Amino acid sequence: MPDTPPTRPHPGRLRWLWLIVAYLSIGLAMLGVVLPGLPTTEFVLLAAWAASRSSPRLSAWLENHRLFGPLLVNWRDGGIITRKTKLASALSMLIALLIMLLTVDHRPSILFAALGMACGAAWIWSRPEHRTSSKRSDEPQASLGETPLPSKSRP
Repeated sequence: MPDTPPTRPHPGRLRWLWLIVAYLSIGLAMLGVVLPGLPTTEFVLLAAWAASRSSPRLSAWLENHRLFGPLLVNWRDGGIITRKTKLASALSMLIALLIMLLTVDHRPSILFAALGMACGAAWIWSRPEHRTSSKRSDEPQASLGETPLPSKSRP
């Protein structure tokens, strides 16, 4: 995913709508850290998107946050979801499903929830876990022990 320039905040009422969406998403993301079954990453991404349209200060806070910042940087750098995040999401979905199996008597509800979680898990596990090498094959490669030469800027 290429870097996109930061968008300017929308004026007027729309700006307040995006700001409300951003703060609600941050709150839900923070709840998602401790509640199994409630996603965190999706709400962080939504909060960052809404904050970029409403508040440069909130957007910068999210980008530099100890917990949320790395998620946003990884997502911007190619839709990356780390293995640790994938495992945490799969484990939280499994715990939520087990809680539903023990507490909910309506089997169709459990089935639909399980299908939704399975789709979400499949999508999460389909995302890359680390950056792919962006070196071009026609660029000279340094061998072990050699210092690579600075590359010339290409137009």
